[in-house]
Amino acid sequence: MHSVVKTSSGELRGRTADGVTAFLGVPYAAAPFGPRRFREPAPVTPWEGVRDALEHGPTAPAPGYPLPFSALLPVVRVPGEEILNVNVWTPDPTASGLPVMVWIHGGAFVNGSNSIPSYDGSAFARDGVVLVSVNYRLGAEGFLHLPDAPPNRGLLDQVAALRWVRDNIAAFGGDPDAVTVFGESAGGMSVGALLAMPSAAGLFHRAILQSGAGHHALSAATAAKVAGYMAEEVGVAPTVEGFAGVEPARLVAAQQALSAQSATTPDPARWREITLNSMVFEPVVDGEVLPVLPIEAVAAGASADVEVLVGSNRDEHRFFLVPTGAVDSVTDAAIAAVVGAYRLPAGAVEAYRAERPDTPDGLVLADLMSDWFFRIPAVRLAEAHGRAHVYEFDWTTPVLDGRLGSCHALEIGFVFDTLAAGSDLSGGAPPQALADAMHAAWVAFARTGDPGWPRYAEGRAVRRFGDVVETLTDPRGDLRELWAGVR
Repeated sequence: MHSVVKTSSGELRGRTADGVTAFLGVPYAAAPFGPRRFREPAPVTPWEGVRDALEHGPTAPAPGYPLPFSALLPVVRVPGEEILNVNVWTPDPTASGLPVMVWIHGGAFVNGSNSIPSYDGSAFARDGVVLVSVNYRLGAEGFLHLPDAPPNRGLLDQVAALRWVRDNIAAFGGDPDAVTVFGESAGGMSVGALLAMPSAAGLFHRAILQSGAGHHALSAATAAKVAGYMAEEVGVAPTVEGFAGVEPARLVAAQQALSAQSATTPDPARWREITLNSMVFEPVVDGEVLPVLPIEAVAAGASADVEVLVGSNRDEHRFFLVPTGAVDSVTDAAIAAVVGAYRLPAGAVEAYRAERPDTPDGLVLADLMSDWFFRIPAVRLAEAHGRAHVYEFDWTTPVLDGRLGSCHALEIGFVFDTLAAGSDLSGGAPPQALADAMHAAWVAFARTGDPGWPRYAEGRAVRRFGDVVETLTDPRGDLRELWAGVR
């Protein structure tokens, strides 16, 4: 069965099944190639007649994940240049006033798409929400900082998608004044950036940040250095004209090589700002599109009227250490080096060991890195905002003999209630009851701003989603206090 809606660019035909209508691959901005490459997103050229929106749209150029991560994270590639597209799932295009959720995918700003099966929005639509998922420019195409190009083009794409939602979502039954933007990993960091961006003000009313907050971004000076390194890699001038002659596939290969350099041969003079997180491409504090570091903007009152839900997974960094086997080669010296880089006080390692007695060194390191990159930024964002709700996901996957714990990206299938999509991270029989609880909390937050537990400011309340779903008071507070004054 098909349904037709009218948008500002023309009519769209979607497919209805099991009470949900999906419109896939809908362009929200023009294809960012040819003369539009490295430019701000441009309006879509209107079309005549009814356009089919029955298949996923083209995906942004991306390298994909290396082994062993490619066995754990799904990748969907769709060829074509119309990569600035959204998918929309709605319970009823003829309805009005339904809450809207806009999903921004993760992938370290170089991978990912809105077409991954676990991002299917049918369960949200089933529960009365219009779900929109966004594709945006990745890697060098979206974040290479050039003197004659608009900065943070990937973020500008997200703003363009939110403007499309504002102008068109009523045609799908949604309320443009009840928009929740949410994302995971780089998507969560993107949401943090959107909270700080003047151009995004008023385009959303609630925000959910999963495993990514507002602490990490490149300075303009470092981003300009990265552009210079990229120019050296492909043999062109570090300008739009220089890079315009480099095919997207070649640019992806070059950015891959550069990312490998930053991760494996860190030179303090060359990679000072990015050796700790190894992210060569990410949002840039450029002074205009992203005026300041997001956490600083939120602390100064940016998005004070936006309701926030933020959190992380208990064992985030195990995802990066366990599959490669690196977790088994961690030494005391390696832990000491990381603690020194993070500028933690004396006794920090002993405190982390005491939290989980008899834990191998590699998993102690994972706990430290999980807190630095994920948990502490989430807590600080909640503190800076003042009215945020905080959660922690703490269910152990049986994959890799349980050593992954509650690792990075594991919560997504529970949030979307897409466990049946067959995630290679969650194993054969993840608990549906946990998905029911977590998905319901996200829906409740989108509807009312209240996910079902007190705000963090009320006694440092944290909702833990695990074998037991419960509200805790300041879990691991002694470890949290170790990070006071540490950026």
